[in-house]
Amino acid sequence: YCGKFVYFANIQRISLLFCIIFVSANSNKRIYPTQGGMEKIKIITTLIAGLYFTTGEAQSLPAVPRLVVNITIDQLRTDYMEAFSPLYGSGGFKKLFENSRVYTQAQYPSSRLDRASAVATVSTGATPYDNGIVGIQWLDRETLRPVMAVDDNDCEGVMTLDKYSPRRLAVSTIGDELKVATSGKSIVYAIAPFGEEALFGAGHAADGAFWIDNLTGQWCSSSYYSTELPAWVRSFNSGNSLSTKLKNYSWTPSSDIVGNFNYFLSGAVSKPFSHKFEGTSRYRQFKECGAINDEITNAALACLNGTQIGADEITDYLSITLHAGNYKNLSGPESPMELQDTYVRIDNALSKVISAVEKKTGANNTLFVITSTGYTNSAAQNLDKYRIPSGTFNISRTSALLNMYLVALFGQGQYVEACHGAEIYLNHKLIEEKQLSLSQILQHCEGFLIDISGIKDVYTSTRLQLGAWTPGISKIRNGYNPKCSGDILLEIAPGWNLVNDNTKEVSYCSEAYVNFPIFLYGYNIKAEKITTPVSVERIAPTLSSCMRIRAPNACSAAPLEGVK
Repeated sequence: YCGKFVYFANIQRISLLFCIIFVSANSNKRIYPTQGGMEKIKIITTLIAGLYFTTGEAQSLPAVPRLVVNITIDQLRTDYMEAFSPLYGSGGFKKLFENSRVYTQAQYPSSRLDRASAVATVSTGATPYDNGIVGIQWLDRETLRPVMAVDDNDCEGVMTLDKYSPRRLAVSTIGDELKVATSGKSIVYAIAPFGEEALFGAGHAADGAFWIDNLTGQWCSSSYYSTELPAWVRSFNSGNSLSTKLKNYSWTPSSDIVGNFNYFLSGAVSKPFSHKFEGTSRYRQFKECGAINDEITNAALACLNGTQIGADEITDYLSITLHAGNYKNLSGPESPMELQDTYVRIDNALSKVISAVEKKTGANNTLFVITSTGYTNSAAQNLDKYRIPSGTFNISRTSALLNMYLVALFGQGQYVEACHGAEIYLNHKLIEEKQLSLSQILQHCEGFLIDISGIKDVYTSTRLQLGAWTPGISKIRNGYNPKCSGDILLEIAPGWNLVNDNTKEVSYCSEAYVNFPIFLYGYNIKAEKITTPVSVERIAPTLSSCMRIRAPNACSAAPLEGVK
């Protein structure tokens, strides 16, 4: 009965069975008068026990998937995904919509998302407040300089100068828990354009995380996992040199159909595009265009063909990140053809990966989950000519004004240490030396800042950690982390451009709802469309439940219903 659960219809039958077993176990004692009587009882006991075990219902557990493929698509949007459907083949998005359990109203539980915080949330089932990854970078309080979420001076780059690791990720991931559950026997890999996507998709215990280096265009990794690349990555690098490819490469529409299709109401038919990638930033520019999805797909196929991933009964895990952002963060109407081609290349990528995995492992032996990072980047915009309320908010100048205000209240000193993004960091050491109350200073700051044009709301660390909860404040709090976030988080008014004179960064602020799905496909999952809103936090416990392992250790969300 190995691998089966045996159960009986009622407790009386179980009790009787144990009585029979007890009598049989004590048959050597002088309970019965004759040896012949004992032999008869033994025979009857064996027959009755056999009858109960053979007639009692036995139910097999569903087999765990041999391979789980977690595909996160950076900046994927439902409206664009559906708008370009006439351009798709049958094996990508269309196959997923027809054959998967699709949750159409997915959402993230935190605000201020980027590719690092989003991938970390998917892989851990926890928000930045718990997993420690509030973004691609934040300000280090000791040095007052920005640090990357994956920076780690204790590691060396493998085929890269970047010293990266997942150590700043404070909790376990799906891949980590799978490694623990299988005593390290599972294969866990992550493939992505950028280091933070790969490292947080892979986790701490993975066999490897691989991304494209910004300086060389080579696939690279971190010595955190190994001091050399696996053979399949080395082979892929030697046969697919991006440095050679980009010398004569131009990103153009992948087909004539893409070049002639026009979804946006731009007032004129857009012309097909052609973009070359040159200069020292060419690899980074290439990683942020639709053509990068072809490279990610080829690397994923090399992993499937060059390793034993998914080849045995022990569950393996593969994390893949694709790119759906628009070229140079322009809006759809500003570069419509590029956006259309990006989604077509994603559709082709999904089709190739799904087909290759099903061929190697089998559709019912593989579980796919596909979702988005839940945000979109957008370049600065000038809405004045349309008379739409907007403006420019300068965080560095605002920080200087705030410091002058605090000097007027509490005397000379540099009360504001720095600013980063839309966050302001106060000088805790100075405040302690002056024996001032941090909470009172934050109250003064909140009252001063809320009256400045372009600021919609002000969230202090005290308010976030002790304040009353509403859905809006909860999302802000989930995206905040006491160890690396600022003391003051500013919510910039929609339509305004956020400017930092110190870093020369400019970003457009918008609270527009970004609709995106969660697809669950394969593993005998019944096709169904679910319109109830669900959080991406629930992906990690759902995958863990299917693999019959523990959920990541900071994940408090429940698995998605209806997935077994």
